[in-house]
Amino acid sequence: MKKNRIFFALFVIVIVWSCQKSEWHQLFNGKDLTGWEQVGPGEFVVEDGLLKTVGGMGMILYPAEKFSNVNIRIVYKVQDNDCNSGVFIRIPEKPADEWEAVNTGYEVQIDNGTRHVGGDYHCTGVLYSLTKAMAHPQKAPGEWNTIEITLDSARTIVFVNGEKVTDFMEGDSMPPKIRDFEPDRGPRPISGYIGLQNHDSLSTVYFKEVAVKPLE
Repeated sequence: MKKNRIFFALFVIVIVWSCQKSEWHQLFNGKDLTGWEQVGPGEFVVEDGLLKTVGGMGMILYPAEKFSNVNIRIVYKVQDNDCNSGVFIRIPEKPADEWEAVNTGYEVQIDNGTRHVGGDYHCTGVLYSLTKAMAHPQKAPGEWNTIEITLDSARTIVFVNGEKVTDFMEGDSMPPKIRDFEPDRGPRPISGYIGLQNHDSLSTVYFKEVAVKPLE
């Protein structure tokens, strides 16, 4: 009987642990910017339970931990197609300014227009200026979009609204840097910090979910 109780207790522990591992952990609490810190110009504000970009160019960083072998889910909407923002991943160290994040990490782009650059290497779901879009699935302004980013060791996969846009492995070929505001080329780390970009005063982007879940 005692052995059965021990076995049952261990079974319960394993089930609870498995359930916790498969759950999404919310990094934005829907109330304030607890856990986040602003880097660079502009700001994020919380408006009606949503993160809202204001001015720029800057970012908010989640400094509590580095992420690797994880799924990241971002739910956002834009005010118009030319609104520019992004999700920073694989930042090796806490950046002193926004350009350090640009040049040492990757930015998963949010931008469905042409006011800034446009084209297959500068649109929603790509690693900004580094990968070519496999699809263009961002919805119309005002509609909610879901970006799911998988960091699987040295592989980065990005889905937007259920369609694959990026599948990149460290060491894959990439186009040369041709504009001074494009990121420096070079490898990024397996584990790094994440953040959200506030790009400029004409770009208003709302975020209602920023969540992570370990890979199973």
